[in-house]
This record gives sequence, structure tokens and C-alpha cells, in this order.
Amino acid sequence: MNTPAIIHIGLVDSVHKACRQLLEKSGFVVHDLSHLSEIETKKAIGEMNAIVVRSRFPFDRRFMEANRHLRCIARWGSGLENIDLKAAEEHGIVVVNAPEGNRQAVAEHAVLLLLSMMRHMPRIDTEVRNGRWLREQNRGTELQGKTVGIIGYGNTGSAFARVLSGFRVKVLAYDKYRSGFTDDHIVETTLHDIFQQADVISLHLPQSEETKHYVNADFIAQLKKPIYLLNTARGQLIEPQALLDGLNSGAIIRTGLDVLPFETSSFEQLDNHPQQAAFIKHPHMVFSPHIAGWTHEANEKMAEWLVHRIIGALL
Repeated sequence: MNTPAIIHIGLVDSVHKACRQLLEKSGFVVHDLSHLSEIETKKAIGEMNAIVVRSRFPFDRRFMEANRHLRCIARWGSGLENIDLKAAEEHGIVVVNAPEGNRQAVAEHAVLLLLSMMRHMPRIDTEVRNGRWLREQNRGTELQGKTVGIIGYGNTGSAFARVLSGFRVKVLAYDKYRSGFTDDHIVETTLHDIFQQADVISLHLPQSEETKHYVNADFIAQLKKPIYLLNTARGQLIEPQALLDGLNSGAIIRTGLDVLPFETSSFEQLDNHPQQAAFIKHPHMVFSPHIAGWTHEANEKMAEWLVHRIIGALL
């Protein structure tokens, strides 16, 4: 296929202004489609050579077949679960993402959630605001000297390990698809060793059929001692009832969740779910609204990485 003199790129979802600025600086013509309805957006995509997307709607096989003209789909962020990668490849559509852009932000947020759990935040903030000055009841636990197990040692998992290096903890990491990554910060190990040794387990896995409900009753039953559980990846990695049972039995001391199993596919809000109230009311859960990767700096880095990859795919 000959490269057109003018390459049109559609922004299907709202993204940081730096993305558009860098695309235009690179010579592309950029169209903001994010304000259009889904029907209008899909019609407008017919005039684009490439699109930048987040999680507004799924890009499935039917979409790929209807948009064979597309040369590139660029995912703002890292998760690719809403894009049919096999169908895209079959139709010659290059899919790129930017997992490096928000890895530091996610790593720092994971530490925030972990320390919040170990030092009883945000409960103590609420107590002080309500006139309760409880010191002994809120005696905390130190992170130093603990063993942290990281499951999934990609961009965010490795960044989390680096951030932890200043806390003088032992870090164990397991990745089914990577090996040979032991360094000064971590020891590559097995799931069994993590189950045996970890005081903290942090999930850094993509969402797929393989990882859905990765943390389930069997996972929790293999824990040798009570743990703190972190999830800044995807909500579907944890089976809701298994987590509630683990918290209520004491197998899980507390859990810090930036993502929930009840999020809509766009990640913009929560679906109604029978177990949602039990989650929200549980005293041993600490939440944030899927913002681990949402920093000002991450936006800038995301734009730079993504535009670099779009240029590689189109020029």
C-alpha cells in the first residue's frame, strides 16, 4: 500500500493535548472524534488512516472487517483487552500501545496503597476529622523487612520493584513469560515461593482469558501466611467472592484496589453488581478509582511513546 501524501488520524477517545500536538508536529492531520456519538465515530473512522483509542467501545473482529483500510490502531495506555489483536493482524492493521508511559505512576500508586493499608489510611484521616484521636488502636506495621511478591514483571511490575528498593524489603518476582531478570532489586522465583514467603502480593498482569479470576479460592488457599494484596492492573484479575472470603477468614489482611471487578468496559464508572456493596463497605479494603496511572507526567510520557510508535507504524 502506498503511503498517502496526507495521513489522517482520528482521536476516538479524549487523550492529553500533547498527543495531538506531537502528531500534528510530525505532519499528520488529526481529527477529534471523541465528541461524536458511537455511530458517528464509526462512520468518521472510515475516512481515517489510523486511530487513537482508549476503552470507549470494543474493537472486535467485526470492527476490523469493516475497517480494513486502517493501517494502525494506537491504544492510549497499556491494556489491549478491548482490541482483537488476532483479527487486526489478519487484516494488516498494526496495533501499538505505550505501557512505558505510566509505569512510574502506577508503581508509586501501588506503594501509596500499600503504605495506606499498613498504616490504616484512610480510616485514621476520617477518625480525626470526626473528632476521634485514637493512637494505640491505629498502631501500624512497617514495610521494611517484609517480603513483597510481584506477579507479572513487565513495565509496571519492574517499576514497582525499583520504587521498593529504598524500603529495604525482599522482593520476589514471577512472570510466566519472562526469565533471567534477577537483578539488584529482585529475585526471580516461582509462584510457590511467593505463596510460601510473601507478606505482600502485588498483581501486574494484563487482562485475558488466562488471567481472569487469577486470584481465586485456590490461589488464596496456597498462601502460607496472611498477606496484603495489591491490584493496580485490572479488576477482573480477582474473583470477588474469593477476595471477600479471604478477607473475612484473615488469609488476606487488607487489600488495596485501584481497579474493581465491577467497572464498566470503559473504566469510567461502576456497574451495579450484587457484591459491590460488600466491597465498598468492607473495612479492610482501600480503594482508588482506576487512577494509578493518571499523573500529569504520565500523560506527557504516554504521548511521546505513543506518537513514536505511530510514526514507526505509518512512516
